[in-house]
Amino acid sequence: MSRPLTPARPAYLRVVRASAWYDLAVTAGFATPWTYTLVHHALSSLGEHLGLGPLPAPDTWQTLFANLMGSVVTVWAALRILRALPLHGLLDGIARVLFSSWMAYALAHGAPRILWPFLTLEIAWGVVQLLPWWSTGHAGPVGAAGR
Repeated sequence: MSRPLTPARPAYLRVVRASAWYDLAVTAGFATPWTYTLVHHALSSLGEHLGLGPLPAPDTWQTLFANLMGSVVTVWAALRILRALPLHGLLDGIARVLFSSWMAYALAHGAPRILWPFLTLEIAWGVVQLLPWWSTGHAGPVGAAGR
């Protein structure tokens, strides 16, 4: 019989690291203007090919915010890969709730449908990282989460 995933088990830290590797793979290309140009073109082409619509043409503001997001998420992913703690899983799960909310908001306001697969994975990673906190009663004070 397998034991449930809890924040205190080593398996939970493997989930935290796996979500970090996913983030690194998906967002590292957003971290610089040069790589963002390539990612933007690839996603736009994929959206058109799949019938989900192209991305809007990039502009300076869009590139700036993509680079800021890519830089921060890349650093956050590196931390979770190199020094994963249960608290990181809790905080990453909370961040994924926020990211999912804004993706859903964007989709509801006409964002290209290529965003749907990213939203689906964002929700899945959030559930996988937050559910152990709810199901085991470990969702106490954040300071106690790193035990």
